[in-house]
Amino acid sequence: MSQGFPAGRLQIAGAAPRQVAALQRFGVTDLDPAIAHLVEMRASQMNGCAFCLDMHWKDARAAGEEEARLYLLDAWRESPDYSDRERAALALTEAVTRLEPGGVPDAVWDEAAARFDEAELGQLLCKIAGINAWNRLQITTQAEPGHYQPGDFGKAPEPAGAARDGEPAAVGGQVR
Repeated sequence: MSQGFPAGRLQIAGAAPRQVAALQRFGVTDLDPAIAHLVEMRASQMNGCAFCLDMHWKDARAAGEEEARLYLLDAWRESPDYSDRERAALALTEAVTRLEPGGVPDAVWDEAAARFDEAELGQLLCKIAGINAWNRLQITTQAEPGHYQPGDFGKAPEPAGAARDGEPAAVGGQVR
Protein backbone atom coordinates (compact mmCIF):
# COMPACT_ATOMS: atom_id res chain seq x y z
CA MET A 1 0.00 0.00 0.00
CA SER A 2 1.36 3.37 -0.98
CA GLN A 3 2.02 6.00 1.65
CA GLY A 4 0.55 8.52 -0.81
CA PHE A 5 -3.11 7.86 0.08
CA PRO A 6 -4.53 10.34 2.58
CA ALA A 7 -5.76 8.93 5.87
CA GLY A 8 -7.36 10.82 8.73
CA ARG A 9 -5.52 8.98 11.49
CA LEU A 10 -2.53 7.00 10.27
CA GLN A 11 -0.92 5.98 7.01
CA ILE A 12 -0.62 2.31 7.87
CA ALA A 13 1.90 1.48 5.12
CA GLY A 14 4.38 3.95 6.56
CA ALA A 15 3.77 2.93 10.16
CA ALA A 16 3.87 -0.85 9.66
CA PRO A 17 5.53 -1.55 6.28
CA ARG A 18 6.48 -5.20 6.94
CA GLN A 19 3.00 -6.10 8.09
CA VAL A 20 1.37 -4.30 5.17
CA ALA A 21 3.68 -6.12 2.74
CA ALA A 22 2.80 -9.45 4.37
CA LEU A 23 -0.92 -8.70 4.10
CA GLN A 24 -0.49 -7.76 0.43
CA ARG A 25 1.24 -11.11 -0.23
CA PHE A 26 -1.46 -12.95 1.75
CA GLY A 27 -4.10 -11.65 -0.67
CA VAL A 28 -2.37 -12.90 -3.83
CA THR A 29 -4.27 -15.91 -5.17
CA ASP A 30 -4.82 -17.92 -8.34
CA LEU A 31 -8.59 -17.38 -8.13
CA ASP A 32 -10.47 -16.26 -11.22
CA PRO A 33 -10.01 -12.47 -11.09
CA ALA A 34 -13.76 -11.92 -11.55
CA ILE A 35 -14.46 -13.93 -8.40
CA ALA A 36 -11.66 -12.17 -6.51
CA HIS A 37 -13.08 -8.75 -7.45
CA LEU A 38 -16.61 -9.74 -6.41
CA VAL A 39 -15.38 -11.10 -3.06
CA GLU A 40 -13.39 -7.92 -2.37
CA MET A 41 -16.34 -5.73 -3.30
CA ARG A 42 -18.95 -7.69 -1.32
CA ALA A 43 -16.92 -7.83 1.89
CA SER A 44 -16.12 -4.13 1.55
CA GLN A 45 -19.83 -3.35 1.08
CA MET A 46 -20.74 -5.34 4.18
CA ASN A 47 -18.00 -3.67 6.24
CA GLY A 48 -18.68 -0.18 4.92
CA CYS A 49 -15.12 0.46 3.75
CA ALA A 50 -15.30 3.40 1.35
CA PHE A 51 -11.58 3.29 0.49
CA CYS A 52 -11.71 -0.40 -0.43
CA LEU A 53 -14.98 -0.03 -2.36
CA ASP A 54 -13.44 2.78 -4.40
CA MET A 55 -10.28 0.79 -5.08
CA HIS A 56 -11.89 -2.55 -5.92
CA TRP A 57 -14.63 -0.97 -8.06
CA LYS A 58 -11.92 0.76 -10.12
CA ASP A 59 -9.86 -2.43 -10.37
CA ALA A 60 -12.88 -4.51 -11.40
CA ARG A 61 -13.89 -2.00 -14.08
CA ALA A 62 -10.30 -1.73 -15.36
CA ALA A 63 -10.26 -5.52 -15.63
CA GLY A 64 -13.40 -5.47 -17.77
CA GLU A 65 -16.07 -6.27 -15.20
CA GLU A 66 -19.54 -5.12 -16.23
CA GLU A 67 -20.94 -2.16 -14.31
CA ALA A 68 -24.35 -3.83 -13.98
CA ARG A 69 -22.84 -6.75 -12.07
CA LEU A 70 -21.15 -4.35 -9.67
CA TYR A 71 -24.32 -2.30 -9.19
CA LEU A 72 -26.30 -5.46 -8.45
CA LEU A 73 -23.76 -7.03 -6.13
CA ASP A 74 -25.60 -6.07 -2.96
CA ALA A 75 -28.62 -8.01 -4.30
CA TRP A 76 -26.72 -10.86 -5.97
CA ARG A 77 -29.19 -13.51 -4.80
CA GLU A 78 -31.97 -11.89 -6.86
CA SER A 79 -29.87 -11.35 -10.00
CA PRO A 80 -29.31 -13.94 -12.75
CA ASP A 81 -25.99 -12.28 -13.62
CA TYR A 82 -23.78 -14.41 -11.36
CA SER A 83 -22.54 -17.96 -11.98
CA ASP A 84 -22.97 -20.80 -9.49
CA ARG A 85 -19.29 -20.49 -8.53
CA GLU A 86 -19.65 -16.77 -7.97
CA ARG A 87 -22.78 -17.34 -5.88
CA ALA A 88 -20.98 -19.90 -3.74
CA ALA A 89 -18.04 -17.51 -3.27
CA LEU A 90 -20.36 -14.63 -2.37
CA ALA A 91 -22.32 -16.72 0.13
CA LEU A 92 -19.07 -17.84 1.77
CA THR A 93 -17.82 -14.25 1.79
CA GLU A 94 -20.94 -13.12 3.63
CA ALA A 95 -20.79 -16.00 6.11
CA VAL A 96 -17.11 -15.43 6.92
CA THR A 97 -17.40 -11.64 7.01
CA ARG A 98 -20.29 -11.77 9.49
CA LEU A 99 -19.61 -14.88 11.52
CA GLU A 100 -22.68 -16.08 13.36
CA PRO A 101 -22.56 -18.12 16.56
CA GLY A 102 -21.56 -21.58 15.42
CA GLY A 103 -19.49 -20.26 12.52
CA VAL A 104 -20.08 -20.72 8.80
CA PRO A 105 -23.28 -22.73 8.19
CA ASP A 106 -22.71 -26.22 6.79
CA ALA A 107 -24.93 -25.53 3.77
CA VAL A 108 -22.81 -22.51 2.79
CA TRP A 109 -19.58 -24.45 3.26
CA ASP A 110 -20.87 -27.50 1.39
CA GLU A 111 -21.93 -25.39 -1.61
CA ALA A 112 -18.53 -23.69 -1.75
CA ALA A 113 -16.76 -27.05 -1.40
CA ALA A 114 -18.86 -28.40 -4.27
CA ARG A 115 -17.88 -25.51 -6.54
CA PHE A 116 -14.18 -25.11 -5.67
CA ASP A 117 -11.44 -27.68 -5.30
CA GLU A 118 -9.51 -27.79 -2.03
CA ALA A 119 -6.71 -25.46 -3.18
CA GLU A 120 -9.20 -22.94 -4.58
CA LEU A 121 -11.27 -23.10 -1.42
CA GLY A 122 -8.21 -22.42 0.71
CA GLN A 123 -7.28 -19.46 -1.47
CA LEU A 124 -10.85 -18.19 -1.40
CA LEU A 125 -10.82 -18.27 2.41
CA CYS A 126 -7.53 -16.38 2.43
CA LYS A 127 -8.93 -13.79 0.00
CA ILE A 128 -11.98 -13.31 2.25
CA ALA A 129 -9.87 -13.07 5.42
CA GLY A 130 -7.45 -10.69 3.72
CA ILE A 131 -10.05 -8.24 2.47
CA ASN A 132 -11.71 -8.23 5.88
CA ALA A 133 -8.36 -7.35 7.46
CA TRP A 134 -7.81 -4.58 4.88
CA ASN A 135 -11.32 -3.22 5.52
CA ARG A 136 -10.66 -3.02 9.24
CA LEU A 137 -7.31 -1.30 8.76
CA GLN A 138 -8.64 1.24 6.25
CA ILE A 139 -11.76 2.05 8.27
CA THR A 140 -9.79 2.41 11.51
CA THR A 141 -7.10 4.63 9.95
CA GLN A 142 -9.78 6.62 8.05
CA ALA A 143 -8.22 6.03 4.63
CA GLU A 144 -9.75 8.51 2.21
CA PRO A 145 -11.45 7.16 -0.94
CA GLY A 146 -11.07 8.74 -4.34
CA HIS A 147 -7.30 8.80 -4.73
CA TYR A 148 -6.60 5.23 -5.89
CA GLN A 149 -6.04 4.47 -9.57
CA PRO A 150 -5.77 0.93 -11.03
CA GLY A 151 -2.15 -0.15 -11.03
CA ASP A 152 -1.15 2.04 -8.06
CA PHE A 153 0.21 -1.05 -6.34
CA GLY A 154 2.54 -1.86 -9.23
CA LYS A 155 0.35 -4.29 -11.15
CA ALA A 156 -2.55 -3.62 -13.44
CA PRO A 157 -5.68 -5.61 -12.60
CA GLU A 158 -6.09 -8.91 -14.42
CA PRO A 159 -9.01 -9.06 -16.81
CA ALA A 160 -12.16 -10.38 -15.22
CA GLY A 161 -12.66 -13.99 -16.22
CA ALA A 162 -9.03 -14.47 -17.31
CA ALA A 163 -8.25 -18.10 -18.07
CA ARG A 164 -5.93 -19.96 -15.69
CA ASP A 165 -4.06 -23.16 -16.31
CA GLY A 166 -5.95 -24.18 -19.43
CA GLU A 167 -9.40 -23.40 -18.04
CA PRO A 168 -11.85 -21.51 -20.24
CA ALA A 169 -12.14 -17.82 -19.48
CA ALA A 170 -15.39 -16.52 -18.05
CA VAL A 171 -16.76 -13.02 -18.41
CA GLY A 172 -19.75 -11.90 -16.40
CA GLY A 173 -20.08 -15.41 -15.01
CA GLN A 174 -20.35 -16.90 -18.49
CA VAL A 175 -17.67 -19.04 -20.14
CA ARG A 176 -16.65 -17.50 -23.43
